Amino acid sequence: MAIATINPATGETVRTFTELTEAEVADRIGVAHERWHNYRRTTFAERAALLHATADLLEKEADDVARMMTTEMGKTLASARAEALKSAKGMRYYADHAEEFLADEPLPDASVVGASRALGRYRPLGVVLAVMPWNFPLWQVMRFAAPALMAGNVGLLKHASNVPQCALYLEDVFRRGGFAEGCFQTLLVSSRQVEPILRDSRVAAATLTGSEPAGRSVAAICGDEVKHTVLELGGSDPFVVMPSADLDRAAETAVTARTQNNGQSCIAAKRFIVHTDVYDEFARKFVARMRALTVGDPFDDTTQVGPLATEQGRTDVEELVDEAVSAGATVLCGGQRPEGPGWFYPPTVITDITREMRIFTEEVFGPVASLYRVADLDEALEIANATSFGLGSNAWTEDPGEIERFIDDLDAGQVFVNGMTVSYPELPFGGVKRSGYGRELSSHGIREFCNLKTVWVG
Repeated sequence: MAIATINPATGETVRTFTELTEAEVADRIGVAHERWHNYRRTTFAERAALLHATADLLEKEADDVARMMTTEMGKTLASARAEALKSAKGMRYYADHAEEFLADEPLPDASVVGASRALGRYRPLGVVLAVMPWNFPLWQVMRFAAPALMAGNVGLLKHASNVPQCALYLEDVFRRGGFAEGCFQTLLVSSRQVEPILRDSRVAAATLTGSEPAGRSVAAICGDEVKHTVLELGGSDPFVVMPSADLDRAAETAVTARTQNNGQSCIAAKRFIVHTDVYDEFARKFVARMRALTVGDPFDDTTQVGPLATEQGRTDVEELVDEAVSAGATVLCGGQRPEGPGWFYPPTVITDITREMRIFTEEVFGPVASLYRVADLDEALEIANATSFGLGSNAWTEDPGEIERFIDDLDAGQVFVNGMTVSYPELPFGGVKRSGYGRELSSHGIREFCNLKTVWVG
């Protein structure tokens, strides 16, 4: 894929960019490595001041940054602005809490290990490469960059090839926030250049948010090099509705959970699993709300669902839906691409899905909801867990016993009860199974790229 800004609402190529050469990449890695040796010795207060200054700039420039995001990947302008502000909030969270999260962990009675003093101390690993996706072009990066920088690491960003302006902005805003050259750099490179970067001895670790194949590749390379990784991959999150649920709230939330970011979110609810006692009523409410959504120009304030980010992305969604329909699935709304320019796809609900259909097991990265009818809690859990993914999950019930079953038995990194899955700086974020490993955000996220060093003093 060329490194270019292509407006997904029109298909127009707005701007193209030249890839860095191997020599240029090597030079930037060298700058990062040299910078780390000094930067790791800065204090938490010094790093926090830089991060707060950068957050100030991002907040001030949120409107312009939002227009850039919308142009590059098609999210609605309102959601783009919200993402910019959320990113600034995440930066402030780590600026304010990093020292607490990485405080020494002393052994209360060091004499039990024959020492006068014994503790665990967190130290930064070094240069961290982040391979990031286009769907949340600022927030995904900040989830890595803010904690990594506050821990004393330095960052290299290989962003998705269709959001180069967002990638360059991030390097620029960190520089203008006061971070020294080499603390955070954007590498405009193709995916084929990732392996030699990972194998460079000056790169200590890597984090990737993206597809399962990309995660497998990065994990294999880093495994061969014995380097630490954090992977956040795909998701096919269940949204389970039981008879005691508030159906109006559940249906309204379901629409947002499925169509957020134009349906292009790993933690978007994708499989709606509804108890037979309330299935018909929920389906009626849900389909009516999905059908009523306004699809159009993401710069228009009345638009609720914009285009998919890439032409191939829309093709992938179409193929999954069309294949399911040809095999007997029923479309309750949507299901046909509109005429005209841009990579639009309508909010869609399909049912009568069987296990032989690809849509049963594969993630649909667009505003398409799969609807299932189940007889009881056990069947709901069985279908919810019948996926190779395990990122987020949602359960709607007022029954205390059912709540505990969902919390314990849903195979996911996150369980949200009577609400939709959302990433918060304060809560750990990550998955199980083929949704990846490791955790971002909260105190756990900042510790991922630290060496927990055991200290024993006799």
